[in-house]
Order: sequence, then C-alpha cells, then structure tokens
Amino acid sequence: MAAAAAEARVFLEVRKRLQSALLILGDPNEGGLPMDVCITPTSLQMKSPGGCTELWLPAGVRLVPSSCRGLQHVAGDGLHLRLQARAEFSTKPISVFNQSSQAQECCTFYCQSCGEIIIRNRKLLRLLPLPHENWGALVDEWCCHANPFANKPLHPQENDCFTGDCFFLVNLRHDLQQPRPAVAPVETRCLSSENHLKMKPKANTKVICKRCKVMLGETVSSETTKFYMTEIIIQPSERNFPIIPRSQFVQSVIAQCLVELSSARSTFRFTLQGHNGKTYILLWLLNSDSLVIEALESSTSIKKFPLLEDLLKADSSSAWNAVKVLYQPCIKSRNAE
Repeated sequence: MAAAAAEARVFLEVRKRLQSALLILGDPNEGGLPMDVCITPTSLQMKSPGGCTELWLPAGVRLVPSSCRGLQHVAGDGLHLRLQARAEFSTKPISVFNQSSQAQECCTFYCQSCGEIIIRNRKLLRLLPLPHENWGALVDEWCCHANPFANKPLHPQENDCFTGDCFFLVNLRHDLQQPRPAVAPVETRCLSSENHLKMKPKANTKVICKRCKVMLGETVSSETTKFYMTEIIIQPSERNFPIIPRSQFVQSVIAQCLVELSSARSTFRFTLQGHNGKTYILLWLLNSDSLVIEALESSTSIKKFPLLEDLLKADSSSAWNAVKVLYQPCIKSRNAE
C-alpha cells in the first residue's frame, strides 16, 4: 500500500483477547513525498525517496501481514488498516495498591505530586476493601431483623487501611506526620510539640500537602482521614521506588478503577464528579484489553516504538496496557441530561 508522508506518525492498538490490531498511519504534512509501507511480523518499514524508516514492534507482539483488510482513509486522521495480531505476553499496569501496601509491612505514604512524606513508617496489619455505597440497603434486604450496622460508619483502627473505589481510609490518631489542613480551622487542639493540628467537627476538612499545596483528601472524623488514590502513593518504607510522571500515574489509577468497577458491578458507564457533586465528564468504557503503541518519526534512522509516556526515555521494549473510553464533557451546560 502507498501513502504520502514526509513524517511517519504511527498508532497501533492491539486487542489481546480478540487477537486483532488497528493500525493508523497519520496524514502527511503538506508537501510530503510518496511513501511505500511494508508490514512484517515484527516491524513496519516506510520507504520514501529520502530514505527508509523502520519501526520495530515490542517483544511479544507479532502482526500477521497476510490478514490485512479494511484499508480506508479517514480525513484528518490518516490511513486505517485492520489485521490479526498476537500478543504473547501480559504487561502489568501501575497498580493502585502497588502502592505496595502489604499487611505486616511498614509503609510510607507520599504525596504523588511532589514526593513529600505524609505518613511515615505505618505498619498496616489489615488492608480491607470497603463495601460499595449501597451496602446498607442490601443488609436491609437480607436481614430479617433490624439492621445491626445502621448509623455505624466503617472506620479503620490504628493499623488498618480501608480501600474504597477511589480512596483510602486511614486512622491518624497517633500520627505525627498528619498533613495540615488547607485553612487553619477556628477550633483546633495540639497533638505534639511540632504543632500538628487535629480538626474538630464542623471545621475545614480539606487535607493539603504542606509542600506543593495539592489537596490530598479530607477528614472524615476526628481520627479518620480519607486520601484520594490519585494523590497518594504508598510504598514499603526504606525502599527506593521509581518516580512516576504525574499524568501517567493519574491515567493508570483511573484506568484500573474503571476496569475493577466494571468487573465488580457489570457496568460500563461512569461519571467523574467534583467535590461539590457536580458532574464534569461522562465515561463509557469500550475496551479494557488494549495494548497501545505510538510513534512519531521524522528521521530516516531505525528506531523502536517508544513507551506511551515521556518520549525522552530510551526504554521502548514494551507496550502500554490501556483502556479505551468514550467521553462526553458536561461543562458549560452541555449534556446536562
């Protein structure tokens, strides 16, 4: 097949369960030269009068050139082509709980944005998932007597960590590393000589990182704090761990939450809401088994596909696990219903 391009923009999505792939060769810049594209099981070759660019697939991904079909040109996007593919490995996404919050091990809670230590050397004896938000109604349906859990919130003890759909609940009763609230409440009482503050009911409940001023969570009670999974990373104490780019971490957390929720509740439609309950985005989960590979090459040297993150990194030996979503924004009175 032939296309016109001076710059090769390539996007490849491999469906692991279906063993199929969608290949997109981006539209050329104005004034591009003709180019011949050759697909092999392990690479893509793009030849033009100016030279040849060869892009290698990550190890474990193989294409079936003889299965090419459905060639079409999409205006503003490029050439689309479908073919069979084999993904012989399973890459691991960034886990929300790796975060390696393993029971019986001392863990440290960090602000994911700046690395500030929020809770130091906390030994977690129990890591327990919370029931979903309708658990009280289910108890009413199944119990033949009065609900024994009515008006009794599930709060963690000192060495517990409760996990919700998108947050952690931690008991900070004896913690000297408790982050300060965003605005000092009117009523506070001192916990230590370092003047850490503990908030009473009706005080400001925001929990803010002392270094970068990011909102990390909110206080639930005088002893329990809710930390948002997108803002906190949990790691074993006294161990080094790689710094994860902010956008990559947030994408991975949201993707894993969508996958876990869709598996547990058999639903694929979600909303993203703010702290005030306002809905900002509607999401519909389409695919959760995709491997995504993307490349932008303007030189004639032989290069590999980079990871879908910081393109300056040299490691390009694997592809990204990804989920595909359809989204609708709800800002400016759009999609109000």
